[in-house]
Amino acid sequence: MEWHESVGSTNTLAFDHARKGDAGNLWVVADEQTLGRGRRGRDWFSLKGNLFASLLLINPAEQERLGELPLLAAVSLAEAVDAASGTHGLAGLKWPNDLLVDGAKLSGILLEAETLPGNRLAVVLGFGVNCAAHPELSLYKSTDLMSLGFRVSAEELHGHLARVLGKWLSTWQRPGGFDAVRKAWLSRAVHLGKTITVRNGDREQTGTFVDLDPRGHLILGLDNGTRQTIFAGDVFPQGSQPDGSPSSS
Repeated sequence: MEWHESVGSTNTLAFDHARKGDAGNLWVVADEQTLGRGRRGRDWFSLKGNLFASLLLINPAEQERLGELPLLAAVSLAEAVDAASGTHGLAGLKWPNDLLVDGAKLSGILLEAETLPGNRLAVVLGFGVNCAAHPELSLYKSTDLMSLGFRVSAEELHGHLARVLGKWLSTWQRPGGFDAVRKAWLSRAVHLGKTITVRNGDREQTGTFVDLDPRGHLILGLDNGTRQTIFAGDVFPQGSQPDGSPSSS
């Protein structure tokens, strides 16, 4: 692990190490980010006292399995939050990788990958967790552990996260290992069995969150009795207004 007082982005720094030949299993952690980013190029608000950490992996699995990693990361972080706060099931999961507490967003997870010379695939799992403060997001409510009554430092949370994520990565890399990840994710799914709208660009689809398929894609039950597999998108519960910029991850 390497720690920094301030960086532009822990994900960017992790990729810098990968391009220089780092063998992976490297954590990059910072007290502050000045250029944090979220999914699809969105900004990530990097408030001091929160956790900013990225794990670099080299050739963790076949490239077609990388879409499973955001769900694994979400399960790991949810368990780490429980361990750090002394709770059980504090955070639920919104597909694919947001942690929610009473409907408010607690964290963001960003997976990025880059193919490097020498048949090396660099994968970075970036975590941003609201430990001490939270931004006012335009669309989703947000929260932090301090506001919820839990005094958890970023350093303490990272210690639990590194341990739990290592355990889940070992499980995932075994034959059939994602099935255990999938079941653990579904046990915390906040919208399972509920009506949701999935937005991907200008396209919206409304239906019932029925299940996850064997690769972690969302299965949406439509009013006409058919089912549709969703590979990417932002999820909104029934009654919310999916307008404006969705939240960062």
